[in-house]
Amino acid sequence: MAPPAPQPPAAGPGTQRYRPAIRRLPPVVTALGLFAAVRLVGVLAVAVAASATDRSLFRLLGRSWDSVWYLGIAAHGYGHRTTHYRPGVIFSDLAFFPLYPGLVRAVESVLPVSWGAAALLVSWTAAAAAACGIFVLGSRLYGRPVGLLLVLLWGVMPHSVVLSMAYTEPLLTAFAVWALYAALSGRWVWAGSLAALAGLSRPNGFAVAAAVLAAAAQELWRARREGRKVVHRLWTGALIAPAGWCAYVTWVGLRRNDLPGGYFKVQSDWGSRFDFGVGAFQFVGVLLTRTSRFVFPIALVTVLVAVLLFALLLAERVPLPLVVYTGVLLVVALGGSGFFESKPRFLLPAFPLLIPPALALARTARARPGHAIVVITFLTGLSLSYGVFLIAFGRAPL
Repeated sequence: MAPPAPQPPAAGPGTQRYRPAIRRLPPVVTALGLFAAVRLVGVLAVAVAASATDRSLFRLLGRSWDSVWYLGIAAHGYGHRTTHYRPGVIFSDLAFFPLYPGLVRAVESVLPVSWGAAALLVSWTAAAAAACGIFVLGSRLYGRPVGLLLVLLWGVMPHSVVLSMAYTEPLLTAFAVWALYAALSGRWVWAGSLAALAGLSRPNGFAVAAAVLAAAAQELWRARREGRKVVHRLWTGALIAPAGWCAYVTWVGLRRNDLPGGYFKVQSDWGSRFDFGVGAFQFVGVLLTRTSRFVFPIALVTVLVAVLLFALLLAERVPLPLVVYTGVLLVVALGGSGFFESKPRFLLPAFPLLIPPALALARTARARPGHAIVVITFLTGLSLSYGVFLIAFGRAPL
């Protein structure tokens, strides 16, 4: 009789320590780590460009374009105007919503940091919260691989360098994704409260309230069809959702002695008004016939891709709140006039647009992992190089 085959040694108490640490991490921590790694590489790339051009990395990230306005509001409150950019037109800081500068002021008053550092801390914290929310929401709807890919794709969008800057897009995205998650989970008061905070973050923040109201209306329709009673929390959340955006617009109207139109006049002075896309269409005509600036063609391609992705999103039959939220952001970006080069930034919070490519990449990763790695690597390199160009060499406003 042959001797018995040797058995592997029993696992001792310390064996678990030698397993790859990443397997023991919660999935959301892994997703956040990958997102942070991508954005850290982006910051390092900007640092190299800043050093090569004798510029300050801190100023590029914390004091570029609109960041200066937010820091001014945080330090001195509202009331600043300028005619520097366009002679004869008064630009007012009332165009900027109050939550972000308010948070910056709170951080600066608590921590021994400068205004710029406080602004970056708020933005980076919001970006991390948004990345976690995108992973959680994506995993709930389509599984963990798709949730992870959603986070990665959001971190390597063409204008994702803004996620590392003192801007408000990370804050809006954080409130939006968690409000959508709360609405889909039936946590109506949370959904309404987060939507209200989103409405205090940016002019297009009312897209979150629209999504929550759409979710509430859908639940009401289902309850009526099934003969169920609607909980009072749904009505409370729906009432709270638009409160933030409406409150600020009303406050600006009262301050300008023009309740219905004061805020929109401020935006019009900045060249931003909703004209159903007429201004954008005219600008595209100029772009195609006269303009050779690199930023504008990239912005045009980004907007066209966003429209295509929205069509694919509709084909995927995603939940109604995500469709409404993304659709409102897209309509505002396409229908608004002025600052065409900023439209891709306005679409950064529209993370549901990335669901179709994330689903396609997940299928590719299962069949041909190497192909998926190549695609992610290419998109990362493209994003980092374009981000460096935008912030360090581009002349167009972000």
